[in-house]
Amino acid sequence: MAQEHEGQPVVVVERSGSGLGPFFLGLLLGAGVALLLAPRSGEETRRLLRARGRELWRTVGEKAEDLKEVVGEGFERGKARVEQGLESVRRSIEERRAAAADAVDAGKAAVQSAREELERRLEEARAGRRGGKRGEEETADD
Repeated sequence: MAQEHEGQPVVVVERSGSGLGPFFLGLLLGAGVALLLAPRSGEETRRLLRARGRELWRTVGEKAEDLKEVVGEGFERGKARVEQGLESVRRSIEERRAAAADAVDAGKAAVQSAREELERRLEEARAGRRGGKRGEEETADD
């Protein structure tokens, strides 16, 4: 990264690293020094560590139960929303299917009506031609 500083570019070098190694090393050193300088005997220190370990384990268990409840509630809410969405989609599909069926039925009725009308007109036209031929025959015979 370059920046202007009094007319001269300044280059800044950034190192990236997690810094976890030094942290854990310091943690271990601090724990070791604390145990060495503790005013309690080894037996007392071990008893205290066991008690605090049990307390920590109990607290972790309680927090895990709390988290389990929160996640379970969230899952149930999400599941309910998905089910509502699916039900909405199902209703929409059913409504569209019914509308399509109605449109098909209306189309069939229109086709049938048009066919009947066409057949009626054809019959009228045929009857008119037959009547016209008879009229021509009668005038030809006269």
